[in-house]
Amino acid sequence: MKLEATVDDLMDTLRADLERLAAIPSIAFPGFPAAPVQEAHDLLVELLRGAGVPTVERLDLPDTSPVIYGEIPPPTPDAPTVLLYGHYDVQPPGDESLWKSPPFEPTPIEGGLRARGIADDKSNVIAHLGMLRAYGGRPPVGIKIVIEGQEEYGSAFDDYPPTDPERFACDAMVVADLGNLRPGTPTLTTALRGASEVVVEVRTLDEPRHSGEFGGAAPDALLVLLKALATLHDVHGDVAVEGLRREDWSGTSYTEEEFRSLAGVREGVPLIGSGSLGERLWSGPAITVIGLDAPSVEHAASAVVPYARAKLNLRFHPRQDAKEAQAKLVDHLRSLTPFGVPLTVTPGDTGPGYEAPTGGPAYRAARAALKEAWGEDASFVATGGSIPLVNGLAKAAPGAEVLLFGAQDSMCNLHAPNERVLFSELRNTVVAMAAFVREYAADFEGSDGATERRA
Repeated sequence: MKLEATVDDLMDTLRADLERLAAIPSIAFPGFPAAPVQEAHDLLVELLRGAGVPTVERLDLPDTSPVIYGEIPPPTPDAPTVLLYGHYDVQPPGDESLWKSPPFEPTPIEGGLRARGIADDKSNVIAHLGMLRAYGGRPPVGIKIVIEGQEEYGSAFDDYPPTDPERFACDAMVVADLGNLRPGTPTLTTALRGASEVVVEVRTLDEPRHSGEFGGAAPDALLVLLKALATLHDVHGDVAVEGLRREDWSGTSYTEEEFRSLAGVREGVPLIGSGSLGERLWSGPAITVIGLDAPSVEHAASAVVPYARAKLNLRFHPRQDAKEAQAKLVDHLRSLTPFGVPLTVTPGDTGPGYEAPTGGPAYRAARAALKEAWGEDASFVATGGSIPLVNGLAKAAPGAEVLLFGAQDSMCNLHAPNERVLFSELRNTVVAMAAFVREYAADFEGSDGATERRA
């Protein structure tokens, strides 16, 4: 209760700092000004130093917004070290006419605030600060804090940690770029699906030809492409590409009603695929056509289409090798010759998934901490989204336990108009982080982790 009272006393200041940070349009995408990104960086450096972090440094990598790195030494030689991760950059706001208030004017809503990036990921950065303030800058563990400035667009930092392992060495890490399955449900994310992109294209004619004179014999590139894309799923909507891993999901998941609401599925339209939602979303593959080059309906001519192209996004099982998964899709497409026409298939970027071991002292401490904060046992979920840096951090500190939780929730509209965060989730996340370092420090002494580190 003392810890909760301490956090409650901090909430007004944490809210004010969150409003200051969320008012900065720190969009680290090409075409957006760099000055606000630097402004957000400088504000966080100021707040970290004010929270008692004695060492705050700036990491500059090629074509990458600056990364903030801070350290608090362990209070004793046997105390564990925890790495805290977040990012201060945000997604572009998109169509601002869809927002109920200006995206970079933090606006009160019932129980929270609305602004772009306020959930993803500025509330989580503020939660880290709240934990440090709860201990007056002297937590019972060593701290390494990493706050990235270009996570949303992607950067060279994804691959940097393994090249500088001493800097990122730790016993456990809290990656606060995720949150709860639903508000009020404490959630640990234990797996991330991998992601890959593939482009498939078809060229059949030198140029368009009159559909009345040539249609019926001249090969239509768009029809060829559509016939190929139709082979990617079976009649139920399940992925039909052989070799892509799929398993039952045994953790917590959405109800169908929750998922339909979150996805904005229209009334009367069925969900695709079979099996549990967890299996379809997290422990099985998904293939989405995310782009299509073809004549638009508005400007359509009565002509046979000579060229068509599609970009595919593949999500695959957390434990499947990334190159293997992409190769399965590429091989499937290259084996096709719809109407006798070959396809040109070009592999794009690919990133591995991640699955965390959950039996160590950090997970024991996290389960206790989340229960203390929310008053109920934590749920275990996965996510179809990918966080490439997790693999880089895990390679840099291969013995560290990786925990993924935070102040977001699945209903917060991240990457969408009217993004919001709830104060109850922020408050409980600060309590959970503070309780976690207390429980972890107590459990670590005498555990295998402490013994191995002293050895």
